Amino acid sequence: MSTPSNTSQTLAFIGGGNMASAIIGGLIKQGTPANRILVVEPFEEARQRLQTQFGVRVLAAADATLTEAGLVIWAVKPQTFKEAAQQTRSFCAHALHLSVAAGIRSDSIANWLGTERVVRAMPNTPALVRLGQTGLFARAAVTAADKAWIEQVVATTGALLWVKDEPLLDAVTAISGSGPAYVFFFIEAMVEAGVKMGLTTEQATQLAIGTFEGASQLAKTASEPPSVLRERVTSKGGTTYAAITSMQNAHMGELFETALKAAQIRAHELGDEFGA
Repeated sequence: MSTPSNTSQTLAFIGGGNMASAIIGGLIKQGTPANRILVVEPFEEARQRLQTQFGVRVLAAADATLTEAGLVIWAVKPQTFKEAAQQTRSFCAHALHLSVAAGIRSDSIANWLGTERVVRAMPNTPALVRLGQTGLFARAAVTAADKAWIEQVVATTGALLWVKDEPLLDAVTAISGSGPAYVFFFIEAMVEAGVKMGLTTEQATQLAIGTFEGASQLAKTASEPPSVLRERVTSKGGTTYAAITSMQNAHMGELFETALKAAQIRAHELGDEFGA
């Protein structure tokens, strides 16, 4: 992938948790020098881990070093974003800003930071293994070059897509942002059922995880939609038919839709609660 000229500038992370680590790891693997990455992280243990694992520069608090940054990536919890922005604003209002904080809307971010060059992202935890899915929304002041830089950074963690309307990020949150937990929930249930049927935990775990992995890859590469793939393994009167019919009779589709809607609503509420 070609490197835009502005990537010679420092990349600063506000917060050094799992998502920041996933992006930093991807950037370094891609060839970004560690000394071009700066992380503001208040917890000493986390700073030491970042230095040991990646060799990046770390700060305990925001200071004038942030004026070097061309891109600032906000990897903070929603409830701490406003305070962190107030502490950081004077050093990096000139920069492009990318937020991975759930729920916090770009209006609030732009107001807190004094800039319109703001992109919101909704990543998910498979970014830790470079298989993430990230939804992105850019404010009007974000240029094509800015977007290209954001894409280069985010692509180190997996796939990405842009949405035109910011409220759609709440739907992204409900589907992919929270989605890994749904998969883990189903894996847990399958393992528990398998053990009750007589398999060992190890056997049931291998079968459950392997089935999700294989079915996902099949769905990704097949030309048919998931509904057709499901029908192909659901012979009437067979074992799969019995299971699917049981799920349909329990209205699992409707229950799942209700669950995703709850996540979407909560994503919107986070913006109301912490975005003032």
